[in-house]
Amino acid sequence: MDDSLFSGWLAPAGSALLAAFIALAAARIAVAVLDRVARREPLAAPFVCAARTPGCVLAALVAAQSVLQAAPNALDGVQAARHAGTLIIIATATWLAMRLAAAIADAVALRYPVDVADNLHARRIHTQTRVLTRTLATLVAFVGLSFALLTFPGVRSVGAGLLASAGVVGIAAGLAAKPVLGNLLAGLQIALTQPIRLDDVVIVEGEWGRIEEIGRAFVVVKIWDQRRLVVPLQYFIETPFQNWTRTSSELLGTAFLWVDYGLPLEPLREELARVCREAPEWDRRVALIQVTDTSERAMQLRVLVSAPDAGKAWDLRCRVREALIGYLQREWPQFLPRMRAQVIRQRPLSER
Repeated sequence: MDDSLFSGWLAPAGSALLAAFIALAAARIAVAVLDRVARREPLAAPFVCAARTPGCVLAALVAAQSVLQAAPNALDGVQAARHAGTLIIIATATWLAMRLAAAIADAVALRYPVDVADNLHARRIHTQTRVLTRTLATLVAFVGLSFALLTFPGVRSVGAGLLASAGVVGIAAGLAAKPVLGNLLAGLQIALTQPIRLDDVVIVEGEWGRIEEIGRAFVVVKIWDQRRLVVPLQYFIETPFQNWTRTSSELLGTAFLWVDYGLPLEPLREELARVCREAPEWDRRVALIQVTDTSERAMQLRVLVSAPDAGKAWDLRCRVREALIGYLQREWPQFLPRMRAQVIRQRPLSER
């Protein structure tokens, strides 16, 4: 390396390192103060944690860049160093902004916990925040990339040339980006109208499951048997589906029994009431038996019971079905469904 080049860079480099060190120390002190504030204000803790590392790095980079900007323009390589510093500052600022966007969701999670009995409002807020913060982080990344590209003079000239032929390019880009833009708009629509929320119980493509994740382009449904169903965001805007917890998690469950016409119903209703009183899944709203169908051999009974959520409704239905079948087997076995036949005995031909 040329001695003159080395001696020319010695003062600016040393000054930049010193400024970066001072700025880093000041940023660390500021973070320590904010940590104390976060101990008293829990909602501020996610923002302090998110800004700790990128904020300190950004402060040091800005201080070093300010020294490079004051360096003589005639210094060899100073323009390249300034450009590199600008790109690193843009990348770090984008990193900081994306971390702060994610911290919004963490703060909302602390403000509205979902581990409570009635978490409908909390799940609504979480869904809106999760989708909007992820959309915001995506926009921040695009803006950061755009600012980085604008620092290159060649890219700006290419952009001017593309604007001249924006008609054809715009149509092609629109067709290519249609799925991406469609899912982005669907995500915003889901966040605002909320046909689904996190932890909602849904029936999608004939599968029973819960909304586990709402991403930027798809929704993950956790099926009851621990499988995962990945569905595009647009599906929940364009396709009908069942949401069992749209306004409340309470459900009515049914169990069907076929019995003989001779069965008295009042003892069976009393047995149902006893089983429901002893069942922890029952919410004490509905427990009744109705005759809903008949055939030439038996009548169909519909047992209707209520539960606070879908999982308990399923368990209660199974409990009631098993208990009533056992009761019939013990107390009224003669009235279980059976095939009736009339046997006609004919005399032998020799006796006629």
